[in-house]
Amino acid sequence: MIVPFLDLKAAYLELQQELDAVYQRVMNSGWYILGKEIEAFEQEFAAYCEAQYCIGVGNGLDALHLILRSLGIGPGDEVIVPANTYIATWLAVSYAGATPVPVEPDEMTYNINPDLIEVAITERTKAILPVHLYGQPADMDPINDLAHHYGLKVIEDAAQAHGARYKGRRTGGLGDAAGFSFYPGKNLGAFGDGGAVVTNDPYIADQVRVLRNYGSRVKYYNEVQGFNSRLDELQAAFLRVKLTKLDEWNERRKLAAQYYLDRLSQTDLKLPYVPEWVTPVWHLFVVSHPQRDKLKNYLDKFGLGTLIHYPIPPHLSDAYTGGLESNWKTNIYPITEAISNQILSIPIGPHLEQTKTTIVVETLLKVLKDDTI
Repeated sequence: MIVPFLDLKAAYLELQQELDAVYQRVMNSGWYILGKEIEAFEQEFAAYCEAQYCIGVGNGLDALHLILRSLGIGPGDEVIVPANTYIATWLAVSYAGATPVPVEPDEMTYNINPDLIEVAITERTKAILPVHLYGQPADMDPINDLAHHYGLKVIEDAAQAHGARYKGRRTGGLGDAAGFSFYPGKNLGAFGDGGAVVTNDPYIADQVRVLRNYGSRVKYYNEVQGFNSRLDELQAAFLRVKLTKLDEWNERRKLAAQYYLDRLSQTDLKLPYVPEWVTPVWHLFVVSHPQRDKLKNYLDKFGLGTLIHYPIPPHLSDAYTGGLESNWKTNIYPITEAISNQILSIPIGPHLEQTKTTIVVETLLKVLKDDTI
């Protein structure tokens, strides 16, 4: 049996009646941008994140970029970022005109290592941008302590962590502001692109609202040079429906993850490590193996869908090696590079049936017994 990495259509099929109804509601309203649906979603998602404000934007990258802009971070400034992350985290900093300063991850959690941040702080540093990678929150208390000591802002990249908790607190309220993505494959995904800024800071909320809409509060009156980045009414309406299922769907992911952890514990795979102080939402289930590429090829032959998150660290991508940061080269961030060469994401999601998780496990067990792996 073929097991796809992720089945996006299944979410629609489960909620088809509700989703079709809101589609008709929005289409019949005649109002498709910045209307009642996004206002309602912003209130509901802010409450879900246990925060004061939510501002819907075009995508997760824009969410991070607009937070940086709202804080006046730009040319000449530095922002500390994880070396081990998707490139969007870095691009947000670059779009603002600032410089990303990478810090290596903790080898157990793959999230930014708080113990390595302080040495990267300079007089140009303005913010720390931790990522809650794979749906597991970064260790935020020491990060916030450092930020407070040095007068820095903390911006969460929560694109993969809808509903995750750190010491009982939801992502989205663990720093000065957070950027979320609603890309279709996320735990809370739209049926197209979408994103949001969540914050408890009224100034940041106000500035992002202005920046997302051409720098305007009132039509044709532009206060600043803003952007066009608005979560549309239809996607907001769809997200409202899916938000009511998010906790249940995250619980399904948790059950699948626990099954994997139990059944694969005696193999030579390195399995995800979960500190006792976090409640992850298992956006991805990432294993590690020294012969990752060979393992992936075998699994592909068995029809088991896998992906690599992420095969090329940002500092080795063409986007950065050709620019001002051209001094970044192989071996400068060895932990990140080792991780990228060994990690493999196996199927997980709210619509992955038990029969298929069993197939994933049995296939892995079979392949790992092969003398060539």
